[in-house]
Amino acid sequence: MSQEKVMNRWLVVIGAVLIQLCLGAIYAWSVFTPKLIKPLAEGGMYGFSASQANWIFSVGLLVFSFTIILSGRIMGKTGPRKLAVASAIVLGGGYVLGGLFGSSFLAQLLFIGIIGGFGIGLGYAVPIAVGVKWFPDKKGMVTGLAVAGFGFGAMIWVKSAGTWFNLLETLNFFGLGGVQSTFFLYGILFFLMVFAGSFVMIDPPAGWLPAGWTPPEPTATGGSALGMLDFTPGEMMKTYQFFILWLTFHFSAIAGLMVIGNIGLFGIDVLKATGLSVTDAAAITGTALAFLAIFNGLGRIVWGTMSDKIGRKTAILLMCALQSAIMFLFYKMGSIPATLIAGACIIGFNFGGNFALFPAAAADYFGNKNVGLNYGYIFVAYGLAGVVGPQIAAYFKDAAKGNPDPAIWIKPFTIAAVACLIGAVITALLKPPKKA
Repeated sequence: MSQEKVMNRWLVVIGAVLIQLCLGAIYAWSVFTPKLIKPLAEGGMYGFSASQANWIFSVGLLVFSFTIILSGRIMGKTGPRKLAVASAIVLGGGYVLGGLFGSSFLAQLLFIGIIGGFGIGLGYAVPIAVGVKWFPDKKGMVTGLAVAGFGFGAMIWVKSAGTWFNLLETLNFFGLGGVQSTFFLYGILFFLMVFAGSFVMIDPPAGWLPAGWTPPEPTATGGSALGMLDFTPGEMMKTYQFFILWLTFHFSAIAGLMVIGNIGLFGIDVLKATGLSVTDAAAITGTALAFLAIFNGLGRIVWGTMSDKIGRKTAILLMCALQSAIMFLFYKMGSIPATLIAGACIIGFNFGGNFALFPAAAADYFGNKNVGLNYGYIFVAYGLAGVVGPQIAAYFKDAAKGNPDPAIWIKPFTIAAVACLIGAVITALLKPPKKA
């Protein structure tokens, strides 16, 4: 089958990136939070608390992660293309409705958090599941490329809302104001782009292999050559490897999501304390968030490609250890614009690595056959981290009751650093699973 005329497999990568550019919009949330939490007495349109703003982000991530389990099951029945089309409709529709009717916390929670998160979850596993079937010889690289758009997309949507086109200040569709008008525009773009990417989301023919590539054989001892034994979700969840991967993903994601969801608030707090105006601090923080998004995308490619050479276990261990170190240092780095941006880049780079390393590890340890569904169960760790990480930070921020002292950020960053360190330690225990 390797010589049969089939679609150029690199078209799958292009379609995957196009889809993920839109799905990654949830990581742009921090660009909206300063406007959402601006008090009504100071001219704000919404007056949300920091906790409320973070709950929209957290619920979106939580719904996103649990939906991946559902989408893994649906994909086996409908095929990946139809699932991608459904993602386009739901994600685009959620943001359009959030634009038209999202004037309250509950409305934004429903349309952006729940419906938008559901749309992301429907589409997210499609490029990964399709990609590893077309690239069994380069699983780390292709998962990195397939999800790189998720990180780069955040940069596009952050900068478009801010300094590129200043959408938050200039858009005013139907008198909705900048935030809701930006939601509305993004919803239309999300539908069009995900729909376009869906056309190449198809599996290779049965038995197809890349030309010149021979899969490794299972070992004679009853263990597995990585990726050569296929586990069902039930079988996978009986292995200790599943729990280590789940916990490590959870601990690592706590750090990245804490920063992504709150860097807008942290940056303004810490830079204001140095004497900068709110406007200047917000501009620098927006730049830091954009660079975080860029390096989030780069990290997916670099960590994924590197892991093909040094192994998934080693790559995950190194990534968690480095993230732990930078989280311990990030509070001090935040008071200088250059080091704030540098710290954001490193955090984004390591965080992005999760999304190349863990789906590839799921394929390595539990096989390619059920990777879309198996990875969905591992991915729940990320969704729960989307609640834990941002809400830990929001708790300390709200507990300060308006106190501008930036030292409130030391405790949440330290908690995240310790979590990453634990992830590095338990990763060292990983070995290939065996089947009876």
